[in-house]
Amino acid sequence: MSEKKLDYLENFSIGGMVYKTRLTEKYKNRPRYVEYDPHLIKAFIPGTIVKIFVREGTRVEEGQELLLLEAMKMKNIVAAPQSGRIKRMWVKENGIVKKNQLMIELE
Repeated sequence: MSEKKLDYLENFSIGGMVYKTRLTEKYKNRPRYVEYDPHLIKAFIPGTIVKIFVREGTRVEEGQELLLLEAMKMKNIVAAPQSGRIKRMWVKENGIVKKNQLMIELE
């Protein structure tokens, strides 16, 4: 291969092996993977916050109900993934949330 053809090839690593490949624009512009953080409670579906059961500063236990999220005419209870204290509430009752929007931050 000539140097000119290698200009658009990029290094791509899988399992420690590095390959030269062409990456599509769609792949280059994809949302980057972010590791799950149990301290950040995000909306798993777009909807409306119907009821909030906790306030900032409240101590919560794993599995405790935090809020009621209505989506597609279904009511979903959002529970604490772990024990902790509510650091910040990012939503209000009757507020609309988008998918993956941060709703509650735990300490």
